[in-house]
Amino acid sequence: MTFKKESLAYRIAFDSSTNQFMAIDSKDEQHVAYGVTIEHAIKNLNAEKVNA
Repeated sequence: MTFKKESLAYRIAFDSSTNQFMAIDSKDEQHVAYGVTIEHAIKNLNAEKVNA
């Protein structure tokens, strides 16, 4: 399932080996950010997108 927040479309997955959530950019599958919570993963993805 793809979600959209502002101008960022993303998917959420859970990495059970690191016990972290992954936010994956829908337009660029290589752009992935991790966080302890879903909100942190999305925040990190958005921050990386802005800084790129």
